[in-house]
Amino acid sequence: MIINKKLTILGSGSAGLTAAIYAARANLEPLVIQGLQAGGQLTITSDVENFPGFPNGILGPELMEEMHKQAERFGTQFIYDNAESVDLSQRPFKIKTSSDEIYTDTLIIGTGASAKLLGLPSESKLMGHGVSACATCDGFFFRDKEVFVVGGGDTALEEATFLTRFASKVTVIHRRDSFRASAIMAKRAQSNPKVHFILDSVVEDILDVEQGQVTAVRIRNLKTNEVSEHAADGIFIAIGHKPNTELFAGQLELTENGYIKTHGVKTSVKGVFAAGDVQDELYRQAITAAGTGCMAALEAQWLIENEAEEGGKGEGKSEAKHACTH
Repeated sequence: MIINKKLTILGSGSAGLTAAIYAARANLEPLVIQGLQAGGQLTITSDVENFPGFPNGILGPELMEEMHKQAERFGTQFIYDNAESVDLSQRPFKIKTSSDEIYTDTLIIGTGASAKLLGLPSESKLMGHGVSACATCDGFFFRDKEVFVVGGGDTALEEATFLTRFASKVTVIHRRDSFRASAIMAKRAQSNPKVHFILDSVVEDILDVEQGQVTAVRIRNLKTNEVSEHAADGIFIAIGHKPNTELFAGQLELTENGYIKTHGVKTSVKGVFAAGDVQDELYRQAITAAGTGCMAALEAQWLIENEAEEGGKGEGKSEAKHACTH
C-alpha cells in the first residue's frame, strides 16, 4: 500500500511517542512505524521511578502503553512493522516496510540505541530481574546489595562508582588486566573502598533462571581457565550501546560512534529530525528522550507551517515560535 503523510515517526519509545503526541495535537496526523519491539528499551525495564508524575513508580511496559494510548487518542496512526529501507535523497522521503511504501514530507527518527549484551540465554531471561544495562535507572533497587558490573571502559567504571551510593559491594569484571577507561575514571573507581575488581575474566553464566532472579554469577579466568561462582544480587552490563542507525548510514551525518549528529534535533538533511537515544550519547534517559521528542515534533510542525506559508520555499521559523505548554 502507498501512504502519503506530512510527518512520519520511526520508533515507538519515549522519544517517538512524545513526538507523536505533540504532532497529533497539532493536527499533523502523524504515522508511527513502531518496529517489532514496540515501546523500545523501557519494555524490558521493570520499575521506573525517575519519570516525573509517578510518585510510586510505574512499570516500564505500562508507561509505554499509557504513552501509546495518549498518542492514539489524538489521532496518531500506527504501523506494527519495521522500516526495511529509507531514502532521504529527496523530499518527500520514502520509507519501505514489508507491506507499505510511505512518502513523507518530514521524518522524525526515534529508533533508539540498544545496549550491547553478553549474549547469554540467562542474561535475557533475567533482564529486569537482577540484570540491568542502566545503573542510573535501576541502581536504587540494589540498596545494601552486592552487585557486579561487567566492562572496563568509562561507562563501566562510572556505573560502578555510581552504584556505591546504594550497594554494599560493587565488583567490576573485566576481560583484560588494564582498563580502557580514562585515567581519572579508573583512579576514582580504584580509590573507592566499595569497588572491587576481578580482572582477566569473563562471565560464563548468570544464576538463577529457575528462581527468576539473580543469585550468583559464574566467572571464568581467561589466563587460568579456572571457573568460580560468586553470590550476587544483581549484575549490570556496561559494555556500551549501539545506536540503531543502520538505515541512515551514508544518508545522514553520524558521530564517530554511529549516533546521528544533530544541531538541537535537526540532522544534516532538512526535514529530518532525530530524538532520543539514537542521537544522545550522554544521558540516555526516558525523560530526556521525551524532551527531544517534543522538540522534534515542534520543529517538524514549524517547518511544515512555514513551507505552506512560503509556498514550499521557506526556512524554519523555530526561533520566532513559542510552544504552548498545555
